[in-house]
Formats: sequence, structure tokens, C-alpha cells
Amino acid sequence: MSVVKSPLSEEQRQIVGEALQGALSDLLDLSLVAKQAHWNLYGPRFRSIHLQLDEVVTAARNYADTVAERAAAVGVSPDGRAATVAESSGLPAFPGGWIQDGRVVSVLVEVYGVLINRMRARIEATEKVDAVTQDLFIGLTAELEKENWMFQAENQG
Repeated sequence: MSVVKSPLSEEQRQIVGEALQGALSDLLDLSLVAKQAHWNLYGPRFRSIHLQLDEVVTAARNYADTVAERAAAVGVSPDGRAATVAESSGLPAFPGGWIQDGRVVSVLVEVYGVLINRMRARIEATEKVDAVTQDLFIGLTAELEKENWMFQAENQG
């Protein structure tokens, strides 16, 4: 059942819905990964990375909200339940326990790399079926690439 009449055909809605749901799961997982890192971080760069991780959490949650609202706008029910995110996120698992600041940055760079590749695939998948959703993915991917650059710069020197 769809509560919202979609501006897209059923075929377009299916493609766009899958792309949006995948992005939603990945972005919610990014927020959880960053919060896990935030809680378990240690090392000489603790304070700056600790604060940077909170920025990631806030941004990822905002991005997820934007994606979920786009899904709803095209008649797709967004699913942000924990079980759905755990089952469908394509991001690498974050290690448990305490984690040294340099290692946190390395793991975040890896997570961002995977996420960016998945978002770029969604840009391609939506190119011919919904320019509005594709535009949303392009904008979010630009922001994710900027955040990834900032983490990459953390471990150079």
C-alpha cells in the first residue's frame, strides 16, 4: 500500500525506492559507526577527533532524514529500523572495544570510501529514472567526499 501518490511510474518508483532505502540504511549505519568510534576513541588527538565524530553523526542523521523524506515523497515507505539497517547496510563493520585515534581515522576513511562508491552507484542507477533523486544523491555524495577528504588529511604528515 502506498499512502502517497508517486510522481513516478511503478518501475521508476521501484528503482528509486531501492536506491533510497539502500542509502538510508548506509547513512544510518554511518551515524552509528561514528558514535561507536566517538565513545571508544583514545589517543593524543582525542578531543579534536571526538568532536569531529559528533559532526559526522549529526550530518549522517540529517542526510538520512533527507533521504527518508524523499522516499516518502515518491510513495516509498522508508525503513530505518535497527534490524533493517543491520541487515542491509553495505558499510564495513566497525571494530569493538577501545580504538586508537589514528586507527579510528583509518577506519572512517575506509567506511567513507565504501559509502561513496555505493552512493555513486545510486547516482548512476537513478540517472534515467528520476533526476530529482539523482540530484539529491549528487549533493549528498559531494558532502560525503568532502568529509572523507577531511578524515584522509587527519592521518597525513
